[in-house]
Amino acid sequence: MPSEVSLPRMIGESASFLEMQEHVSQVAPLNKPVLIVGERGTGKELIASRLHYLSSRWQNNFLKINCAALSDALLEAQLFGHEAGAFTGATGQRKGLFERADGGTLFLDELANTAMPVQEKILRVIEYGEFERLGGNQTLKVDVRLVAATNEDLPALGRAGKFREDLIDRLAFDVVTLPPLRARKDDILVLAEHFAISMVKEMDEDFFAGFSDAVQRQLLSYSWPGNIRELKNVIERAVYQHPNKTVSRLVFNPFESPYRPSVSPVRETVETTAVSTSEDSVPAERVSGEDKAVVDWDGESLDFRQHIQDYETDLLRKALEHCQFNQRKTATHLNLSYHQLRGYLRKYDLLS
Repeated sequence: MPSEVSLPRMIGESASFLEMQEHVSQVAPLNKPVLIVGERGTGKELIASRLHYLSSRWQNNFLKINCAALSDALLEAQLFGHEAGAFTGATGQRKGLFERADGGTLFLDELANTAMPVQEKILRVIEYGEFERLGGNQTLKVDVRLVAATNEDLPALGRAGKFREDLIDRLAFDVVTLPPLRARKDDILVLAEHFAISMVKEMDEDFFAGFSDAVQRQLLSYSWPGNIRELKNVIERAVYQHPNKTVSRLVFNPFESPYRPSVSPVRETVETTAVSTSEDSVPAERVSGEDKAVVDWDGESLDFRQHIQDYETDLLRKALEHCQFNQRKTATHLNLSYHQLRGYLRKYDLLS
């Protein structure tokens, strides 16, 4: 490999980390699909990149897409491309990611969020290396190595009929499972110092003065639900708040404040109603009159529709965080179908 191409840097010295690294190095040279499994923030995209650059395909394209960030129709168009006139707004031919990644690697993140029809087409590409663009009738041949990632239990989804088991079989030639940060205790301080020094350089400061003993104990005892991504945020936040000083305080939750807004009485009332209402029911009465229902609450004018929107947005954010941003789990948690949840996320611009 030429010197100008450098592998994505991975830092760690714990036994679980080194074992995972060895696993990646062994499977990388093979022209076989690989499934990466790990919690959010564990570095799944970094592993996918490493699989590509350690393979014979390293000089060709490494393309990636987050399957949870797009609607089913848009995801299908992005993956397989389309012909002019395939759907409204398709004014010209467009090559999809499979076609553009020919000879290289395609990384599908959040694979569990793909719809069954898309899964079927992905399966065909893996098995036969062929597909058609949307709206086209020409069969195209490609040579693409597929690397996919998920934070879900795909075999369990397969048994429940929510994911194609034959696709799982094709993808799981080998499965690389990433250890969460709480299982990499020996790496926490190493990673923390690396992020701290990088932040010092970014701020053009002179040096990093280190962590206090109390902070080191905090770092080692915290559960790190957001894993390495969360650690990076916590450390960078602490360093900029302690320039050229020993870091003596960490802020794990930047939203914590004695002045944090509380849930309004209107939201609490709506929450009680929402819990007792099924996903397909409609209110027995509808408010007539102005488009915006403004009511008087203890002498204060309140925009009812805005309060409903604020409540739903807040509830969606909290549910996503509780379910580690896994959309299917969030839908189940909220007693919604997956497509209903996606509709709400699009409505409030929460898909990005």
